[in-house]
Amino acid sequence: MSILLFILFGFIIGLLARALMPGRQQMGLLLTAVLGMVGSFVGGFLMKLITNAPTDRVTPAGIIGSIVGALIVLGIFMAVSRRHGTAT
Repeated sequence: MSILLFILFGFIIGLLARALMPGRQQMGLLLTAVLGMVGSFVGGFLMKLITNAPTDRVTPAGIIGSIVGALIVLGIFMAVSRRHGTAT
C-alpha cells in the first residue's frame, strides 16, 4: 500500500471514529488523519494479538479493527486534552 493510500485510509478511519465518538472533538483535518493512522496501527496490533491473520492486507476485520483502534486513541486523546484544559 502506498503512503498516499495509507494517509487517505487513515483520514477516512479518523473521520469514522470522530463520527462514532460522542461529544465534540477539537481537531483539524491533519490531526484527524493522524488519528486514523495511529488507530490503524493500534487496531492492527490488537487484531494480530487476537487472530493470526496477516496485517498487510485490507480485510473487513482489519477495517473494523482500525476503527476500534482509532476510537481507543480518540478516547485517550479526549481524556488527556480534557485534563489539560485544551478541549471544551
